[in-house]
Amino acid sequence: MTGKPFDVKDLSLAQQGLDRIEWAEREMPVLRRIRERFERERPLAGIRISACLHVTTETANLARTLQAGGAEVALCASNPLSTQDDVAAALVRFFEIPVFAIKGEDTATYYRHIQACLAHQPHITMDDGADLVSTLHKERPAWMAEILGGTEETTTGVIRLRAMAREGVLAYPIIAVNDALTKHLFDNRYGTGQSTIDGILRATNILLAGRVVVVAGYGWCGRGIAMRARGMGAQVIVTEVDPLRALEAAMDGFRVLPMAEAAREGDLFITATGNIHILDRPHFEAMKDGAILANAGHFNVEIHLPALREMSVGEPRRVREFVEEYTLKDGRRLYVLAEGRLVNLAAAEGHPSAVMDMSFANQALAVEYLVRNGRSLERQVYSVPPEIDRAVARLKLETMGIRIDALTPEQERYLASWEEGT
Repeated sequence: MTGKPFDVKDLSLAQQGLDRIEWAEREMPVLRRIRERFERERPLAGIRISACLHVTTETANLARTLQAGGAEVALCASNPLSTQDDVAAALVRFFEIPVFAIKGEDTATYYRHIQACLAHQPHITMDDGADLVSTLHKERPAWMAEILGGTEETTTGVIRLRAMAREGVLAYPIIAVNDALTKHLFDNRYGTGQSTIDGILRATNILLAGRVVVVAGYGWCGRGIAMRARGMGAQVIVTEVDPLRALEAAMDGFRVLPMAEAAREGDLFITATGNIHILDRPHFEAMKDGAILANAGHFNVEIHLPALREMSVGEPRRVREFVEEYTLKDGRRLYVLAEGRLVNLAAAEGHPSAVMDMSFANQALAVEYLVRNGRSLERQVYSVPPEIDRAVARLKLETMGIRIDALTPEQERYLASWEEGT
């Protein structure tokens, strides 16, 4: 361990964190292959990276990969409740990576940690929710001259960054890793689907079979949650504002209702929209006694907690580690999980390592792409280059022992022609 600055909960947790990082690595063979190449080629030599990500075992393996490529990495948390303190300690002690993250940190500490991470004066930013990028633009504009580009991991962050680009204030190019097919088709659907249910069950120990579960939003995250809840025997209702997604949910066999109607029926509500006040005062007024409210979106704004507090008698009562009971004036009790933050990371461990393998492979390769091409890109939000997406898919298939067909020359000629018909 060097004299680099850091702020973690307890360095004595480092060995436990290292054991868990190594366990996760077993499930991340694509990232491991990229790290082996990075060690040989050192494509990131001399590059400083500031990363605002969930500090988990999977993120630790991404940081190790970037470091193997020659980068100097600094890391802070992208959510106050998602940090795994033993992992943070291990990164500091065993890998000499400055980490600024403590599980449960207050808002002031959260932003102080972002500032400490930005003090690394990065050439590349990595974000999950765009808090680091927005802070940099608002408070440290002079530091942006040397930045080659950035990456963004989540839907919520991509929405914010595209708004910045539309307004002409985005100061450097960003690659939307979230939009990679090998990210959102798998991480969002299978990762969020499984880890959200995992977080809810760890927090509550409830039986899902026979319960009415209301899933707000039928994007890739909502699809995964609805699929997993139904698989465990729940009766699933989907709410949507997009007619195409609502139609898809209906044809996938789910009931589709407005939230005003679903609020009367639900036993468990899970928000996954990326928008504010999905569950609001009129919905709280209609809910059953004992309804459970959970959020799988990035920010804690989908459940309108200030409105719920105004409707409640006294302060909420903590009945389990991640469960707060709100008693309404008519005696009904509503239960909020993980303070309305991402339930999969606050109450559990987040996505399984095997699915994060693809997401973070995209991150690592996107950083390499920005180092090579960042100066030639416009100040816009870019999709992951298709060749990176396909490379990640090929590597994942290889590591799974799955072989696929290849087009014959004749088939390639046919697909490239227009003359042949019926």
